[in-house]
Amino acid sequence: MSKPKVLLLGEIEHAHESWNSLATLAELVSPRACSRAGFLDECKSGELDGIVVIYRTFASVDTTGRFDEELVKVLPETLKFICHNGAGYDQVNVHACTDRGIRVSNTPKAVDDATADVNMFLILGALRRFNPSMVALREGKWRGHPLPPLGHDPKGKTLGILGMGGIGRNLRKKAEAFGMRVVYHNRQKLSEELAGKAEYVGFEELLATSDVISLNLPLNTETRHKISTRELEATKRGVVIVNTARGAVLDEVALVQALDSGHVASAGLDVYEDEPAIHPGLLKNPHVILIPHLGTWTVETQTAMEELNISNVRAALETGILKSAVPEQADLEW
Repeated sequence: MSKPKVLLLGEIEHAHESWNSLATLAELVSPRACSRAGFLDECKSGELDGIVVIYRTFASVDTTGRFDEELVKVLPETLKFICHNGAGYDQVNVHACTDRGIRVSNTPKAVDDATADVNMFLILGALRRFNPSMVALREGKWRGHPLPPLGHDPKGKTLGILGMGGIGRNLRKKAEAFGMRVVYHNRQKLSEELAGKAEYVGFEELLATSDVISLNLPLNTETRHKISTRELEATKRGVVIVNTARGAVLDEVALVQALDSGHVASAGLDVYEDEPAIHPGLLKNPHVILIPHLGTWTVETQTAMEELNISNVRAALETGILKSAVPEQADLEW
């Protein structure tokens, strides 16, 4: 009896031993295609028949394109699982997968600490208004001329966390260590054990009372441009905006306008609406700290993500149950 097949989309960079160990359970294969059109043709031709699990990376979108309805429809009939290496999985149309009976997993928890570290770095840098002088220093102008505006201490400031999942909860602990008061808004209020000292508030109250707003929510049809012109106008003048989630939860055009008007004092961004392109208004504004999507860019975190994703593949093959199914499918009976 032939082994089931596991399709690798992308590369294994660190967890080679764990990946190779799957060979006892399945045939490990890679696509022949180097483009979306080629991958679609490869699926339609039947060349990938027998694939039961797909392991995909964030970067593999450059080859296959997004796992949208068009692509999901032509995936092999044998496919039952898609294991996505990343906490954010907006590249995969989960509803289309559910309609086809395909289960999807991601890699939460593995990314929490590293992403929250970057989050805190951006909060501190944007609050202290470090960026103008860092740029001036490299130009041989010391702190700059004229001098940059004075920054603010984090102690005593209110941090509003929009989305208190694993990253948001990790950030809460780090922010409290700097003496910040933390409020949060979620679809649901968390238990006291999970929320800690953070106070649950309504969305409008979070906008109106926060000195710093951190975006830590997933990107989907409901959260796209969750923060736009109306929401920014509802914030305090001089607010700091930080985004390490997904670029499109924040309307970049609206943010540029709010920065240019001075209503938003500064911002710290690790993600962008149209990566790797960045809005020119963000590039030219000295009060915006820009990082090229490095939230999980550490050896330890990248390794942990691969190990978790491989464990999802193994669980799918051995038990038919994913270890970390995406929330949209967590309560489904298959």
